[in-house]
Amino acid sequence: MSVRVLPNAHSSAVRGIWNNQFLKIALTAPAVDGKANEALINFLADNLKIKKSSIFIVTGHVSRCKLVHISVNLHEIEDILNQWVSQK
Repeated sequence: MSVRVLPNAHSSAVRGIWNNQFLKIALTAPAVDGKANEALINFLADNLKIKKSSIFIVTGHVSRCKLVHISVNLHEIEDILNQWVSQK
């Protein structure tokens, strides 16, 4: 999954789609010392109701644009992902 992270936000939430390619996720954590990456994994795990160990940042560790691998059956999280994608 391609994600565009918006660190230092007032609240953590999905903010829609960026550039027709990335799911925009705002995070309250700063982009310092991996805190935003950790917050992203926590956010996804909490909202998708899956284990944090099922989520891995493949690329973009020091970038706002990230490729995130989620090891889970798509049908388990399909409704949540569809809701996120439909937000504009």
